[in-house]
Parts: sequence; C-alpha cells; structure tokens
Amino acid sequence: MKTIHDWFTEYGESHQNKTNKIIHWICIPLIFWSIIALLSLIPQEIISFGNDYNFFHWGSIVIIFGLVFYLRLSFKIFLGMAFFSLYVLLDIWLMYRIFEANILMYLAIFIFIFSWILQFFGHKIEGKKPSFVKDIQFLLIGPAWLLGYIYKRMGIKF
Repeated sequence: MKTIHDWFTEYGESHQNKTNKIIHWICIPLIFWSIIALLSLIPQEIISFGNDYNFFHWGSIVIIFGLVFYLRLSFKIFLGMAFFSLYVLLDIWLMYRIFEANILMYLAIFIFIFSWILQFFGHKIEGKKPSFVKDIQFLLIGPAWLLGYIYKRMGIKF
C-alpha cells in the first residue's frame, strides 16, 4: 500500500507549474464543494430524518468513504479533511437557507464545469495529464495534497 508521501510525490510530479498550482488551489476546493452540493440534492427519503435538509445525505456518505481512505493514509490528514468536509457541509446547509434547491443545483453545476475546465487548462499549461487519468484515487489525493502543503508550512508532520 502506498503511503501518503508516495501519493503526494506522485501527484506532485504533474503539478510543478506555478500557474497550474494556483488553478488547483482555487479549483480543487470548488470541485469538492460542488460534488457534495450536487449529491446533497439527490432525493434522500431512505436516509432523511424528516427535515428539509440535514447534514446526513448522499454527499455525507461520500465524505465518510473519503475520510476512511484518508484515515488509512494519515490520521492528521484525516483530521484536516474531516474539518474541511464539515466546513463544506455547513456551507451547503447555509446555502439551502439562502437559495432554493434549483438555484443551488445550477450554481453547483456551473462551479463544477467551470472548475474542471480551468483544471484541464492548468494541465495544458503544465504539459502533463491530470494524475487521475493514471489512477482514479488521485481525485481523493488532490484535496489532501493541498492540506499537506498547509501542514508543511505550519510545521505539522503527517
């Protein structure tokens, strides 16, 4: 099994260009948010507790599986991703309070498509294919890779 450092090293190979890195710092969190927002919109009678919106929805389930993946790699990365995921869930909950569900859906779709276009543009500048083309698990590594950078700047070993 690859370590978190193995994953980050391999992911970093196709993320050397400064412009591509900046694009990733903006787009990876936006893509994460948009995926969870879209998943939260799926009808959830099976898992609903009778509320219009609660924190437990299909997006929450995806987050739980992602957190298990992170926990297997690094407890500190797991904690950081859990905190970020909670922030995303709270933000989506607030969006439900401000906007109607269809507006949230259109916003999430727009952010998802726009962010992916920028990501592919960044990789064109980089001259390398996105890492997930090689291994789909890199879609989970992207957010953790950003968190790992933050941890390094703060002197936190993971």
